Amino acid sequence: MKYLHTMVRVSDVEASLRFYRDALGLELLSRRDNDQGRFTLIFLAAPGDRDAQVELTYNWDPEVYSAGRNFGHLAYAVEDIYAACARLAEHGVTINRPPRDGRMAFVRSPDGISIELLQRGAALAPCEPWVSMQNTGSW
Repeated sequence: MKYLHTMVRVSDVEASLRFYRDALGLELLSRRDNDQGRFTLIFLAAPGDRDAQVELTYNWDPEVYSAGRNFGHLAYAVEDIYAACARLAEHGVTINRPPRDGRMAFVRSPDGISIELLQRGAALAPCEPWVSMQNTGSW
């Protein structure tokens, strides 16, 4: 058995690509528009790790997706948690749980999917502005 991907439904392809590709830094692997089925599938993965993919599914006919807490979150290890959070913030992403401990942070996608960022290896030394930042919303 081999893990293939996690699928999340999205309501806006461009907003989702700005988040997952541009702000989070995932690489676009493929995109397929299915005219007959009226949906778009977009596969992304962390650079150098095609074994853990995220499938963004966009249904062309409008639907309302509720945020189910039973899903949990997607998680990514990053080389520098502070740099990753700074990059996300520069793209207008709210850091819901700042990396005050130099180890863990949470953000949300435009569709409310919770994303956990974990420092690869040992935690970084706590530093500003992260130490003083309060939690925002939920994750």
